[in-house]
Amino acid sequence: MELSSPRDLHVSGLGVSMDMWNFFYTCLVSLWLHRYYIYSTAALGLSIWIVIQLTTTRTKKKVTGDGEKSHGNPAASEEDKLVNGHATLQAKEIYVAGVKIFYGSQTGTAKRFAKSLAEAVVALNLPVEVISMGDCDPDDCLSEETSSRNICVFLVATYTDGQPTESAAWFCKWLEEAANDFRFGNMYLRGLRYAVFGLGNSVYVDHYNTVGRNIDRWLWMLSARRIMTRAEGDCNVAQSKHGSIEADFEAWKAKFLSRLQMLCRGEKKPCSGKCKKGKCKSLGKQSKESSEREQSASGYENTEADELFETSSEEEADAEEAGGTNSVVDVEDLGNIMSQMKKAKRERELEEGDVGMSLTQENAGRKEEGEREMVTPALREALTKQGYKLIGSHSGVKLCRWTKSMLRGRGGCYKHTFYGIESHRCMEATPSLACANKCVFCWRHHTNPVGTEWRWKMDQPEMILQEAIANHQNMIKQFKGVSGVKAARFEEAMTAKHCALSLVGEPIMYPEINRFVKLLHQHSISSFLVTNAQFPDEIRNLEPVTQLYVSVDASTKESLKRIDRPLFKDFWQRFLDSLKALSEKQQRTVYRLTLVKAWNVDDLKAYADLISLGKPDFIEVKGMTYCGESSASSLTMANIPWHEEVVLFVQELADLIPDYEIACEHEHSNCLLIAHKKFKINGEWCTWINYERFQELVQEHERSGGSKTFTAADYTARTPRWALFGSRERGFDPLDVRYQRKNKARDVSGC
Repeated sequence: MELSSPRDLHVSGLGVSMDMWNFFYTCLVSLWLHRYYIYSTAALGLSIWIVIQLTTTRTKKKVTGDGEKSHGNPAASEEDKLVNGHATLQAKEIYVAGVKIFYGSQTGTAKRFAKSLAEAVVALNLPVEVISMGDCDPDDCLSEETSSRNICVFLVATYTDGQPTESAAWFCKWLEEAANDFRFGNMYLRGLRYAVFGLGNSVYVDHYNTVGRNIDRWLWMLSARRIMTRAEGDCNVAQSKHGSIEADFEAWKAKFLSRLQMLCRGEKKPCSGKCKKGKCKSLGKQSKESSEREQSASGYENTEADELFETSSEEEADAEEAGGTNSVVDVEDLGNIMSQMKKAKRERELEEGDVGMSLTQENAGRKEEGEREMVTPALREALTKQGYKLIGSHSGVKLCRWTKSMLRGRGGCYKHTFYGIESHRCMEATPSLACANKCVFCWRHHTNPVGTEWRWKMDQPEMILQEAIANHQNMIKQFKGVSGVKAARFEEAMTAKHCALSLVGEPIMYPEINRFVKLLHQHSISSFLVTNAQFPDEIRNLEPVTQLYVSVDASTKESLKRIDRPLFKDFWQRFLDSLKALSEKQQRTVYRLTLVKAWNVDDLKAYADLISLGKPDFIEVKGMTYCGESSASSLTMANIPWHEEVVLFVQELADLIPDYEIACEHEHSNCLLIAHKKFKINGEWCTWINYERFQELVQEHERSGGSKTFTAADYTARTPRWALFGSRERGFDPLDVRYQRKNKARDVSGC
């Protein structure tokens, strides 16, 4: 084999290199000459790729939307999808991880609403947690929600003087301090999404839903984000938009659940058509045509929402408009921003003024209609469970335990000892379940409605009395044949002889109270009417009753406000005017004092001054009756005075009022009676009532058209010795079988 020389190899290598270079050069020249064809081909390919990607994306979105609708759970994290013929497991974005419901409740209403809302959220296949504000640390629990993707709901009630409930006090205090403490920073709760529903009573004008409004404002100040407008439920059925606070809550709950489902799908709130400066904040980059469709579709819904619930999100919108998405603002821009916010505030105040006028007109129209019932279905159910027999839309009757006691021959109530009432023939009723006070010692646990004037549908007095007597008789019939019931007393009890208008509420609020009282007298039923001293004009205009009571629960303005929690702003002046009006009445009048230890047992001199103002015929002093724990009151057994303490109080008070003396005592009821000395005739007390004589006098008064008057002294009767203060019976009727068993060895034959 012949070997090539190095020179031949070099020449051969150069030839190969030249051939390769010529090949590449030729290709490049060809590409350059045909470059326009190449550009066109590349553009066509890119266009085809873009079209394929858009088509695939739309198909995926459609599949995702169908999956949400069919499963009803937008919070699912993964699902199998068939894409291009292949099964793939694709993660889906979670917009709402769950719902946390915080509640602050005093009487249990907010807690009940929280549980109801939780059940509705669970039905959407979303995790939910119900939390009492008293059981959580707000610093920890709220800061965690800034990144949890949960929705936080706050159901909060407003308590006395606009303060939060006991369980929510610390939560609200912390939130207020955080909102006003620069160390937290105004972005502390950024990322937290929330909704607020407040519970209040519009009769407390100055403090209506204060707590709900404050929580809403403080959360916003810390950059938390509202998902919907704050809503307010009203316990005042006369002003409630839907007739009751329960109905207000149900209306809000429906809107909240609808909004929650939208958030779960990742949708934004539909535009209300009120975007400023032509910028739609809720539709993003949607087309103008789509925006118009959204506005027309949601116009009615948003109008209704603005009508139902007071909005509080304008501040947020103004701040966003002024500062945009950037929280850092140049100093040069502050002047413009502040001027814009001030202008927006002025416009908002003008709008609120118009809204206020329209609401006033609406309320006036509602008052003229007067078709709303005082007792809501929920309230009717609660009162019925307590044994009330409700009559019509605002009245009720209930069987007193002393009626049952006297049917068995076991003695009567203190009215039997003081005034000679036959307890088994006494009907306890009221033509108005509503009251103008929310006393801390209320033995009805505030289950009745409250109000300062009559704004409800009104039933006729004839119907009320007829139904009251029928219901009372039906309750008496249930004792027929019961062991221990005296046959003679059972027969007597079927005919009511007395009516204690002190069951619950404020009877004198009933517009037809005079007609009702006259009907009682026409049926030969005596009338014992109790009022809370907040309606002086009604007291002056009241027709003669057998005995008129005024509750004097405290001796000073401060203590009266604390213990009675009146609705009227001018409660003290109304209280004093009521006592003055009482002094003008010619029939029997009574002050009723309910003693609550550590609340109203001090300042006896002030009590004496009030007695000189109203000049009552009698003063009943009674220790508070404990009716068990109540979420509406903090009173305990420690607040109940012993009988010896009540006696001491009465003795000290009697020393300050020289025209009065202690007359009677009923130890079982922890009650004593102070009487004016004019009822001590010839050395004998005459505190009892001659009921037959009263009926004769009141009939003569009515026949004369009111010209013939009579006084308390015209229908008195002698008080038996066993009822007197200091007697060995201590107010127990000698006919009481229990007293007879206890004193078999004693001579209790006469008085």
